[in-house]
Amino acid sequence: MDIALLLKALGEPTRFSIFQQLLLRKHCVRSLSKKFGISESAVSQHMKVLKEAGLVYGERYGYHIHYLPDQKALDALCAAFGQMRTQSVLLCRDPDICNCEFKEAGNK
Repeated sequence: MDIALLLKALGEPTRFSIFQQLLLRKHCVRSLSKKFGISESAVSQHMKVLKEAGLVYGERYGYHIHYLPDQKALDALCAAFGQMRTQSVLLCRDPDICNCEFKEAGNK
């Protein structure tokens, strides 16, 4: 899963808010439109980006499609952030130690 694509899709504030609402319950485009006070076509465009990124999927109920978060995408994001956290925790933060490959010869 392309983590950068997931983060890019969630990087737009309205899309992030929509995604957060989908974590609480299923929503159709009309429901999200009313909740956020934006047009149904604007919500549809946001949903298209979220779907293409693999963050959400839809279930058809009659004429309406209800959207839900894709658990695999959430698991991939959690795993990626977990790895970043582990790397950060293990990082040497001693200001007296330089591990830069471009340090001058003789400086340690």
